[in-house]
Amino acid sequence: MRLIGMLDSPYVRRVAISLKLLRLPFGHEPVSVFRHFDAFAAINPVVKAPTLVTDSGVVLMESTLILQHAERLADPALTLEPADLATHARAQRLIGLALAACEKTVQIVYEHELRPQEKRHEPWLARVRGQLRAAYRLLEAEIGPGEGWLLGQRPMQADVTAAVTLGFTHLLLPGEIADADVPRLAALAARAEALPEFAGTPMT
Repeated sequence: MRLIGMLDSPYVRRVAISLKLLRLPFGHEPVSVFRHFDAFAAINPVVKAPTLVTDSGVVLMESTLILQHAERLADPALTLEPADLATHARAQRLIGLALAACEKTVQIVYEHELRPQEKRHEPWLARVRGQLRAAYRLLEAEIGPGEGWLLGQRPMQADVTAAVTLGFTHLLLPGEIADADVPRLAALAARAEALPEFAGTPMT
């Protein structure tokens, strides 16, 4: 399989780390949707990261959909999704909050980097910042005081997505969300980043 996209994208990184945790072999091609638009378009004309090209040549996109496919390829013993229905619902809530924080981070970054200053709509930016902080506040509230993983004895998709998200916000919006604002999430992210699957998949 081929994973297309830059690791400074949280969506690309969560897929790459998850594939490693699932022990699924793949090649990573760091093609940028901005700097290498034409090269990316030659693989996926929609130019959306992450893109995964399966062994049979099917071109997939959207990180959550890619991960659903990856789960079907992996050894069930390595699944990153809890089997218990109630635990699965909690996992989906955690992942949803983390992905919301990702989305709001991206919106703020794009507003500052792609829109001229005189055309920025500050009330909209304030609204997005409020949504970003709400997502992190709720995510922090969901995390227990312990030193383990969110849903069991090993990292699952909720851990991967939460940790990747915080690292992404720290990288792109330094100072926007401090570790002191989300101490439990920050501790979880530090544990995750120490794993070889994370350390071997750096954001930059």
